[in-house]
Amino acid sequence: MTVIGSDLNEAARLLTAGQLVAIPTETVYGLAANALNPEAVLRIFEVKERPSFDPLIVHVNSIAALQEYASSVPPQALALAQEFWPGPLTLVLPKKDIIPDLVTSGLPGVGLRMPAHPLALSLLRQLPFPLAAPSANPFGYISPTLPQHVYRQLQGKIPYILDGGPCTIGVESTIVGFEGDEVLVYRLGGLPFEHIQRIVPGAQLRLNASSNPAAPGMLLSHYAPRKPLLLGEIEKLLEMHPGRRTAVLSFRRDFSDIPGVSACEVLSPSGDLHEAAAHLFAAMRRLDEADLDLILAEPVPDTGIGRAVNDRLRRASAE
Repeated sequence: MTVIGSDLNEAARLLTAGQLVAIPTETVYGLAANALNPEAVLRIFEVKERPSFDPLIVHVNSIAALQEYASSVPPQALALAQEFWPGPLTLVLPKKDIIPDLVTSGLPGVGLRMPAHPLALSLLRQLPFPLAAPSANPFGYISPTLPQHVYRQLQGKIPYILDGGPCTIGVESTIVGFEGDEVLVYRLGGLPFEHIQRIVPGAQLRLNASSNPAAPGMLLSHYAPRKPLLLGEIEKLLEMHPGRRTAVLSFRRDFSDIPGVSACEVLSPSGDLHEAAAHLFAAMRRLDEADLDLILAEPVPDTGIGRAVNDRLRRASAE
């Protein structure tokens, strides 16, 4: 039986016993286990049906934890942590042996993040270990931003969902790695690239998706609904796919009155990119669960957090 509740002590008890707990973060809900317990971490892969070559992010409770779990911390990494932690930023650093190889899929680097959600931080500060916590959903599917999203997909598979309400950011963390003197953004996310460049002006994008990723969340096809999702200009896509029960996922325009549109989800009528990001995954889920054949989506302005929204839409539409 899976319980939704807000009891931090119960969540801590279960995690200490090697069990899995879904936890809220400001980005998405995570499926958490003791990151130092390989058997508990293995349960994450089993419950998510996640391939073992896709590494996990480790959630920590302080900037000081960088020294505890990373064998070296470049000055740029420390500067980014001091500016943006707690927050939606993951730093990939050389791991110490205390981090099991299963967590990093055998890679030498571990992704470390300090979440900003108050419940997640309170939980981490109760525990004597960090938490490995990928998104709390079946592998490759839309990430959960409400406890009910987790329950619908993982009920009966985990004992507890810590209810922290809706996620305020709604897309996963930005992932930054360090190779030699280079600072590289591996995944766009809740912290806009421009903010990273403000602290590290030489930071570069390296977003090449791979079937053998160097960091979490880099697989090409990911965050995907079960219904086909096509990305492009809505009017042209409607002309190309007549006679289908079609849904539209739009940035700010309501397409409900257009012939051929059975349902429409508008991410932000006011054109606010942060609102669009926060609403993205929940809107995709509602359309995926509706009695429809096809989802048509349009990109949002490709700036700030809009880059992360477009990244998720491209991966959701990938075959």
